[in-house]
Amino acid sequence: MPRPIRFNAFSMNAASHQSPGLWRHPRNTSVAFNQLSYWTDLARLLEKGLFDALFIADVLGIYDVYQGSADAALRGGVQVPVNDPLLLVPAMAGVTEHLGFGVTFSLTYEHPYPFARRMSTLDHLSNGRVGWNIVTGYLDSAARNLGLPRQLGHDERYDLAEEYLEVLYKLWEKSWEDDAVVLDRESGRYIDPSRVHPIEHAGEHFQVPGMHLCQPSPQRTPVLFQAGASARGQQFAARHAECVFISGPTPTVLRRYAEGVRQAGAAVGRGRDQVLIYAQALLIVAPTHDEAQARFDEYRRYVDLDAALALLSGWTGIDFAGLDPDAPIEYVENDAGRAALAAFTAADPERRWTVAEAARFIGLGGRGPVLLGTPAEVADQLEHWMDQTGIDGFNLTYAVQPDDLTYVVELLVPELQRRGRYPLQYADGTLRNKLFGNGDRLPGQHAGQRTGIQPANTGYSNI
Repeated sequence: MPRPIRFNAFSMNAASHQSPGLWRHPRNTSVAFNQLSYWTDLARLLEKGLFDALFIADVLGIYDVYQGSADAALRGGVQVPVNDPLLLVPAMAGVTEHLGFGVTFSLTYEHPYPFARRMSTLDHLSNGRVGWNIVTGYLDSAARNLGLPRQLGHDERYDLAEEYLEVLYKLWEKSWEDDAVVLDRESGRYIDPSRVHPIEHAGEHFQVPGMHLCQPSPQRTPVLFQAGASARGQQFAARHAECVFISGPTPTVLRRYAEGVRQAGAAVGRGRDQVLIYAQALLIVAPTHDEAQARFDEYRRYVDLDAALALLSGWTGIDFAGLDPDAPIEYVENDAGRAALAAFTAADPERRWTVAEAARFIGLGGRGPVLLGTPAEVADQLEHWMDQTGIDGFNLTYAVQPDDLTYVVELLVPELQRRGRYPLQYADGTLRNKLFGNGDRLPGQHAGQRTGIQPANTGYSNI
């Protein structure tokens, strides 16, 4: 039986996310991102289409690499202004029953203790439908605004992340026993103190002696998403990620990334069924091929190439303003997002991308492909990409909201259902159970379950 095709929607709490310049399109409502109704309407639409989750990206800085200035990003609205993604979850959870919410949070600039409480709160309020996209950051502007001269080195950020996750696992998984909250009105005992444990974490980066502030939420640990495709990022994902987000312009790039994720997971004893891989894509679906092509051609007229170069420069840490547009992109080792650069260089031996070609490509849908046509034609393409790459599904971005995702829900989803490649209804339970069908909590072999605290609460250990 062919594997089902899974969908997330890929968005950002901003007017412009992955298609710079398309905010100008007269039908695009993304400029209403400051209004709560924009997000509740989107959540209802995605639940109607049986999407796994709404995956919300985030940055904590400005794209100021291009031309050594933030001017191009500000003029083009390149992921700025950008609001906090976590605050959207309760409102969207309140108008849906099943849709999951994968929110991005950069662990580099906030202590894990308050973050643990915030995520537990969201998991409670969503009845266990929240996930966390673990990022370590890639913009020096974020570090400078938080009192640092520059961001930590690429691999140093992952070293910090390892201890960050260790602290979170102790708080989420080990601090409170399942039956700690007794609610005994007769005796007046709300909590049994013997069942709540300080974690006594004393590490290189963090000192957290106390207990978690929240009782266990439905999932305890939110579903863990991660998007790092570098060698160090894949090593980190192998230990922690349950869902991995990859992006690349061709099946060759995606297949290479997906195989790397699978091999890294197998090396630490995790099977294929323990990690879901989603690839980014923009789908332009219409009743006829000519209508889809016309929408694509129309969208291209709104692409802001200067803003696209600002976006690409921020992703890669390279100022493309100083390069000939016809010059091939070369891989440079730096402390920015390495996967973005690798997607257009060594990861794809089939072609050499010039600066101008890469800017035009990411101008619609970011680093993923644009697949267009009738529902049947797009379904054929999705099946081909699934078979060629070994991925599990797609993170669907948009050029014009709500048009692009509405056509997916109303036209493409029924076609995939007729082919037996898409679910007919949601599974029960939390987001983790919906995705994997093995209950609400992390599986026993996951690093989060193997992290422990000393019974006497005098130290910590990994067991």
